[in-house]
Amino acid sequence: MQMSCIILCLTSQEECFIILVKTKGAAQMSISKTDFMRGMQCPKMLWLDAHRPELKVIPPETQRRLDRGNEFGDKAMAMFGPFEEMTAYIPGTKYLDKRKMVQKTKDAIRRGVENICEASFDHDGDFCAVDILHRVDEGVWELYEVKDSPEVKQQFIDDAGYQAWVLDKCGIQLDGVFVVYHYDDEVDPFEPVDVTEEAVEFAHVVNENIERLKAVKESKTEITIPMGEQCSKPYGCWYCGYCEKLARQSSLFD
Repeated sequence: MQMSCIILCLTSQEECFIILVKTKGAAQMSISKTDFMRGMQCPKMLWLDAHRPELKVIPPETQRRLDRGNEFGDKAMAMFGPFEEMTAYIPGTKYLDKRKMVQKTKDAIRRGVENICEASFDHDGDFCAVDILHRVDEGVWELYEVKDSPEVKQQFIDDAGYQAWVLDKCGIQLDGVFVVYHYDDEVDPFEPVDVTEEAVEFAHVVNENIERLKAVKESKTEITIPMGEQCSKPYGCWYCGYCEKLARQSSLFD
């Protein structure tokens, strides 16, 4: 078995670390949109998600914000009129049945559905579920990423950019990429902003990092990264308590 090494660095830290990656005969680790975004914020966060998710602690206010976001997203599904939702779960679990969602999406496209919510795509294990995929012409679509936020933030554009990358790899022609934010109008609070140019430009970021993040997720050894700015930006990390405990333990031996 051949091995290669990937050097991972955080721009805000001087410390680098090395992961040995099997390059022949190993199953390819998949990366979802959430994996990619969390791994770009902090590789250790991605590793803990994959190997030690029981360590996460989601603050009550954060959970309420997530719940509000889900409610806003559900209401936004009808932005363009009738729609079909692709969400499916593995029976008896809370886990998404991604394979079934991808198949349902292919079927919806074939049947000519105009608005597909949670439209799901997979390219060599790289998965995303688009909030709203809106048909504008035969074989031509617009992608809408919905966020319960009073403004468009860079991480939202990056989020949409990853999705646009996956759809491009899957042969879906996009005419536009939009972030929908929560406008100050309770009658019609859905305000789309065209981020097509920025989202398309994000493709090079995905290309440069996707294999690195797969290596992180696949690693059997826990990633070691000092705590820093990445613990709170752009989102607060749910593993801070665990990392703080490790830092205290480490200081006892310094």
